[in-house]
Amino acid sequence: MAHDHAHDHKPPADLGPTFLWAVGLNTAYVIVEATAGFLTGSLALLADAAHNLTDVAGLLIAWGAAVLAKRAGSASYTFGFGRATILAAMLNAIAILIGVVVVVWQAAQRFQTVVEVPGPAILLVALVGIGVNTGSALLFMASKKDDLNAKGAYLHMAADAAVSGAVVLAAAGILLTGWQWLDPAVAIAVSVLIAWTAWGLLRDSLRLELDGVPEAIDRQAVADWLGAQPGVSNVHDLHIWALSTTRTALAVHLVWDGADADAFLDHVTDKLAQHFAIIHATVQLEQAPCERAGACLVE
Repeated sequence: MAHDHAHDHKPPADLGPTFLWAVGLNTAYVIVEATAGFLTGSLALLADAAHNLTDVAGLLIAWGAAVLAKRAGSASYTFGFGRATILAAMLNAIAILIGVVVVVWQAAQRFQTVVEVPGPAILLVALVGIGVNTGSALLFMASKKDDLNAKGAYLHMAADAAVSGAVVLAAAGILLTGWQWLDPAVAIAVSVLIAWTAWGLLRDSLRLELDGVPEAIDRQAVADWLGAQPGVSNVHDLHIWALSTTRTALAVHLVWDGADADAFLDHVTDKLAQHFAIIHATVQLEQAPCERAGACLVE
């Protein structure tokens, strides 16, 4: 006997106003920082402005993908468009890595041709950046526990605040020592930090794009929990994958000996949502041992 059961919970909170404020604040700051960088010749400011520009693009992509993910599925896209959020994260990571290569190349050239930059101007602009990025991070703080997009935006904005802090240190160093090489040095250091963050984002998004088990979910723990449910003697064909950056799906076959299938399915899907944040589960019940050798597995 086989039963299929799907269970879904309410969609994530609307982050539209949060994205709107974050995009507005960071766009305004990018304009100010890029202008200051060109006028002063500071590569550190230009590097940070370029990174903040990719952040604005990333926020817009994530915002658009989140809106698209709310659209209902169609005959051609039966799961909906939630995976657009995963694609958005991947494109954002690739864009950041390309920007890093450009900045590092320019910084290397600057070591050979020293350009004097005004420390006070850099210091002032970078201090504004700390305020803007910290404020943007705080906008996402309340939602970061429940929404991977919000968590990513929060971490990105917090990292940007730290980067602006590094630029402040470079400006202070130039004022105290007159060492102009601190500007390209900080630009390279900032780029390395950004590349590390972007690589992690690219790795995680690629994992989800290839239907890997989301990193936050322990597949073994899920298998053990299913195998421990009353009446379950075997667990097999267990698959866990991401429908979006905020929604996870599961499909599994259970060899089960019980009386009330509907009650059992409701219990299992509710608990999967509560304990493992798996909000779309398809469970097939079987009342006979697996016929294929090695197919049954209690993990």
